Amino acid sequence: MNTRRKNRLYVVVAILVGLSLATALVMYALRSNIDLFYTPSEILYGKGEAHTLPEAGQRLRVGGMVMPGSVKRDEKTLRVSFKLYDAKGVVNVSYEGILPDLFREGQGVVAQGELQAGNLIQAKEVLAKHDEKYTPPEITDAMNKNHQGTAAALPQGDRS
Repeated sequence: MNTRRKNRLYVVVAILVGLSLATALVMYALRSNIDLFYTPSEILYGKGEAHTLPEAGQRLRVGGMVMPGSVKRDEKTLRVSFKLYDAKGVVNVSYEGILPDLFREGQGVVAQGELQAGNLIQAKEVLAKHDEKYTPPEITDAMNKNHQGTAAALPQGDRS
């Protein structure tokens, strides 16, 4: 192999290694900023056909309805705990901060935070669902499917 071909080969290999390294660094950086969306039943029973359970310490977003009678406020701090439910499960959420004006029992909310042991979500942000005139059909179908049940229809063990 002559010198010119050897130099071209080195340049091509260096470019490929550089691109691979840059791609790996970008993927690693994005991995820590990805918040996957779950419903309470997906946290308890797994997501998708593989029933993949989220791990403790994972950042995620949980969407569900605030269970009536579950909101507990600390009188001395801004700490609030409540339960989110869907048709098949209930998870506990703990949040410290000012809740949105639209937050109330029986209302749909999305809590963004970190999953702790015991299916507790330590929320860093709580978003209350507002009354919208248009909802995409896919979201309407998912909400109807996930929220057909009421809090009273859940098994006794899930409401504690």
